[in-house]
Order: sequence, then structure tokens, then C-alpha cells
Amino acid sequence: MTEPVRVTPQEIYPRVQAGQTLLVCAYNDEAKCRSMQLEGALFPREFSAKLPELAKEQEIVFYCA
Repeated sequence: MTEPVRVTPQEIYPRVQAGQTLLVCAYNDEAKCRSMQLEGALFPREFSAKLPELAKEQEIVFYCA
């Protein structure tokens, strides 16, 4: 398992836009996610649904504000 690494929005945004990285809101509360949602980000329930189909090497970034 890889240790978490802190990244900047400027580093991640191009990778999210290119489909290389999944961006996931780290809040379980959907209302809070909705108020903090960034462009291209998934809600936790959407991420959970995608989990079985993701490659082991898929880059995933969780964020909170």
C-alpha cells in the first residue's frame, strides 16, 4: 500500500481533467459534499459504486475543505 501524499490543486486538476485521477469528496454527509463539491469530483456513494471496476493502480485523491 502506498502512503498518502499531500498534493496541490494545481497538480491534480490536469490529471482529473485527463481522466487519469479520480477526485472524491471525503465527507460522508451528502449535503456537505454537495456544498464542497469540486468540478469532476465524485460523492462517496458514487465512488463506492465504481470501486469494483477500478484498476489496482488507479490514482484516487480524496479531498476535504
